[in-house]
Amino acid sequence: MSIVKEEAIKIIRDLPEECTFTDIMAEFYFRQKVEQGLKDIEEGRIISQEEVRKRMLIYL
Repeated sequence: MSIVKEEAIKIIRDLPEECTFTDIMAEFYFRQKVEQGLKDIEEGRIISQEEVRKRMLIYL
């Protein structure tokens, strides 16, 4: 069995019995976004908090 499939099964098993398909998909989405964020950090695709503040001032 592939690592991805094994991880998906583990995620589902760890959720409460009364979870819905929406809960399962939300958990998958969250995990995927965290993994992508960690990959971005490893590859240097980050900006400083100061830069974020400067960019956000445009929208205020």
